Amino acid sequence: MEVYCTRPRCPRPQNYFADLDNITTLKTTQQKYCTTCGMPLLLDGRYVPTKLLGRGGFGAAFLARDRRIPGMRQCVVKQFQPSGNLTSDQLQQAQLMFEREAEVLAQLGNDHEQIPDLFAFFPVIVNSLQSVQEDQFFYLVQEYIDGQNLEQELVQNGKFSQQQVLEVLQEILKVLKFVHDRGIIHRDIKPSNIMRRRDGKLFLLDFGAVKQVTNAVPGSVGSSTGIYSMGFAPPEQMAGGQVFPSTDLYALAVTLITLLTNQEAIQLFDAYSNQWKWRTQVSVNPRLADILDKMLLPAANQRFQSAQEVLDALNPQAAQAPTQLNSPSVTLPPQPPTGSNPVVPHHSPTKPAFSTVELLGGAAFSGFEGALIAIALLSLVQSPPITLSIAFVILGILIFAQTRRWIEKFDLLIIPTITFAIIFFVPFLQGELTIQEIVFLAVGAGLVAISLTAIFRLIYKLLSLIL
Repeated sequence: MEVYCTRPRCPRPQNYFADLDNITTLKTTQQKYCTTCGMPLLLDGRYVPTKLLGRGGFGAAFLARDRRIPGMRQCVVKQFQPSGNLTSDQLQQAQLMFEREAEVLAQLGNDHEQIPDLFAFFPVIVNSLQSVQEDQFFYLVQEYIDGQNLEQELVQNGKFSQQQVLEVLQEILKVLKFVHDRGIIHRDIKPSNIMRRRDGKLFLLDFGAVKQVTNAVPGSVGSSTGIYSMGFAPPEQMAGGQVFPSTDLYALAVTLITLLTNQEAIQLFDAYSNQWKWRTQVSVNPRLADILDKMLLPAANQRFQSAQEVLDALNPQAAQAPTQLNSPSVTLPPQPPTGSNPVVPHHSPTKPAFSTVELLGGAAFSGFEGALIAIALLSLVQSPPITLSIAFVILGILIFAQTRRWIEKFDLLIIPTITFAIIFFVPFLQGELTIQEIVFLAVGAGLVAISLTAIFRLIYKLLSLIL
């Protein structure tokens, strides 16, 4: 088993221990140490880092397994690891941010399904490599969200559609309403901090820059520490002043226009006019555009003041005060007549995009299942044209069911298995073919389907890059 060393600047962090391939040994071994730097590898005696996920300005994240949990569930281990020459005050502030993230996850994660759960927070003290002194590292262990963040989706799939952006807006607004109602401001919303799990559910990550409004009601303010992501932070945060719930709404709006345009935030902002120039680059509903523009206003008191206000603006018929959108800087189009659909409907969450593995797996299923259906029908109908017509109709239904995700994952194995079992145990469905010939034809059809799908996907990718 490969175990990753978490000591910063370890020259050879990958370690391999053959004995840990045995689950019993992995669960009972006392401790393992890095063969290069001597760093303890089993963190807190239970978490086994296996892969580096990434490094940032104040830490690193590792994929790990919890050997004390049945099934050895995966988790994320974040290590406080400040880079650069920080002053003592900056180091203390960075450590406070890391500890604050643990506190916030402990407070929020278990109460909201779209915020990762906190599993542990602990220090590790080891001998320094460069002196006789000791180094102290802090670790935070949280729920692992298996999926892609929106920045990765943008690179992979290109611009988001209006419907996809609406889904992100509505889902993250619900999370922010929960967070803001508890007197907490995230202060670092951006595409890389919004993760889509494989089942399509969105999560808000990285609460390391949060500001908690102590002894104050929701909606009150707190001073900024100057920690933000360039381009996504509003003026009050960049100036190191007070932050508000509308500070997060501003960053969320910047996130959405970068997803719509597939351009960096700094490319969309016109410093000369102090305005965001994005509407001419996309075609979206005017009401949605006006909502985003109001979230992007430079003055905090001109924006929406809460996530609920934005949700009400998206669905004015469900709000008691639908006219709250109007402001001196935003002019909305006329409202639709009573009884008609609102301009920006409440969309159900979009299905996550198919990965390459899912596409090829679906192609193999379609080819294999299609061949079995054709063989069985030919033995019954005895007419090739009629057999092919019926087989194509059934295959089309199966492919449509895959696109709607009515058939996925284990269904792609169960359905062909049942079909093959029926043909196997009902001899007259085999026609004049042997079982070996049926298997050969079905597997061949599956391989042909995989090849054609791979070719068409490659052509589509090439055309997308050219056009």
